[in-house]
Amino acid sequence: MSTEKTTLGNLLRGGRERKSLSLRGVERATGVSNAYLSQLESGKIRQPSPVVLHKLAELYELPFATIMERAGYPVVSDAGAEAVPSVIDSRLGPITTDEEHALREYLEFLRSRRGRKE
Repeated sequence: MSTEKTTLGNLLRGGRERKSLSLRGVERATGVSNAYLSQLESGKIRQPSPVVLHKLAELYELPFATIMERAGYPVVSDAGAEAVPSVIDSRLGPITTDEEHALREYLEFLRSRRGRKE
């Protein structure tokens, strides 16, 4: 299993797919051309517009700070703020703290079982 962060393109594609939207559907909802969206998802755009990223964060219900960070922009973190599991958000939607705790416990269980087999 890879420990690397999800790329901006994969994060955006996951958010779009979770919402069951086509690129043209996102274009209609945000006013951002589907060609630009396609290039964002494929990683061809090196410095995406923060305005566009904000529109996508709202539509996909993803944390704007996470999207900005993946786009390479500096992000100020709030001291004491709880980390948001953005990869999970892009696939399942926002989760509660209790759900995050349960998922972490289950993941630890799965990893411990995998360790025994090797």
